[in-house]
Amino acid sequence: MASSGKRRTTVLVGVVAGAVLVSGIGLWATDSWPFRDTYCWGAWEQNSGASFLGDEALGKSGSQRRATESAPPSAGLPHGTCTLAVTSEAEDDDSDQPLTFKEQITLEYGPVPAGAKERRSWIAQYFHGSASPLPDGLDGLVAGDRAMLVLPKECDADGRPSAVTIRSESSGDGHLGKVAMPFAIGNTAEVGRMLLDAANTTMEKAGCAPDKPLHTTSPMVTVAEDDERAGSPLCRIPGMTFDFGEGSRYQQQVGTVTDRLQTCSVVWQTAREPDEPSAQYVMARRPRLVAVFDGLPAGAAHGLLRTTCGGRPTVFYGNVETGLKGRGRPDDRRVFDRFAGSVGRRIGCGGGEDA
Repeated sequence: MASSGKRRTTVLVGVVAGAVLVSGIGLWATDSWPFRDTYCWGAWEQNSGASFLGDEALGKSGSQRRATESAPPSAGLPHGTCTLAVTSEAEDDDSDQPLTFKEQITLEYGPVPAGAKERRSWIAQYFHGSASPLPDGLDGLVAGDRAMLVLPKECDADGRPSAVTIRSESSGDGHLGKVAMPFAIGNTAEVGRMLLDAANTTMEKAGCAPDKPLHTTSPMVTVAEDDERAGSPLCRIPGMTFDFGEGSRYQQQVGTVTDRLQTCSVVWQTAREPDEPSAQYVMARRPRLVAVFDGLPAGAAHGLLRTTCGGRPTVFYGNVETGLKGRGRPDDRRVFDRFAGSVGRRIGCGGGEDA
C-alpha cells in the first residue's frame, strides 16, 4: 500500500508539473507576466507604455526586436550603454535585394563628457528646443526622439554630474544607399516614463539611488510652438539677428520659456542628417542643470556667462556651429549678449554680468 501511495504521489506531482509547464507556455505565448521580455538591465518591459516596446513595432515584414547591453553601471564603473533595435525588411521594386529598415533607441548612463567639444555636442542634443522640461522639480528634458535627466549629486562621477539619456535613430538601406529617417519613440509622456524607469534602474545598479524612486505626478507641459523658419528676430528676442542667406532651410524651435530654463535651437533641415542645432541658446538656473556647464570656458567670448540671479546660480549659454559661425549681426558675440541681456531682464537679473 505504501508503494501504491508513492506511485500516486509521483503521478500527481507529474500532472501538476505538466500543468504548470503548459500554463507557463500559455503565459509566454500570450506575453503575460512573468514571461514578458525585459530590456536594458530590466528597465523596460515588453508591452509597457511606448509603442516601440509593444507588438505594434513588430508589425512589419520580418520584424525582430533585440537589445544589446554593456555591463550594468556599478559604483566602480559608473557607465552603461544599451541599444534596443527593431529591424524589418520590404521588397524593393527596383532591386532584387530587399529594403532593410532599422529603428533604434540608445540608453546611456554616465557622467557628462569631459572635453569641451564633446560637452557642447551633448548639450546640443539634449537641451534642444523641441524638448519639454520634466515636471515636479526633475532636472531633465523630454521630446519624442530624445530625453535627458541629470541625476542627483550622489551619482556624480569623475568630478562631473551623471545623466541618463535616451536617443532614437532610424534608417532605411537599399540600392540607393542608406538614408536617415525621422523616428519618434512615443509621445513625451511615454518617453518621460521610459526615462524615469531607466534612471531608477541604473541608479540602483550604480548604488546611488535615492530612498524613493523618481516619479512625476504632474502632466508634461509641451513646448508652445512647432519649428518655424528662422528669421529676425531669432528666438523671438529683439536684436538677435543672423544672415541666413538666400534659399535658407534654417528652422528655429523656440523651446521652453520659464524662470528656471529657456531654450532655443536653430537647425539646417535635411532628410539625410539629424536635426542638430547650428545655433543654440540656453538659460538655466536649476543647480543640477547649471552643473552641466561646469568646466566649459566662461566669458562672453566663449558664449557662457555665469551670474547669480535671485540667489540662484544662473548660466547663459550660446553656441554657433560651422555654417552659421560669423553670420551674426553685427557679430556672433553681440547676438549672444542680446540673448543674455533680454532673458536676464525677463527673469529679474542683470543677465550678462559675469560672476
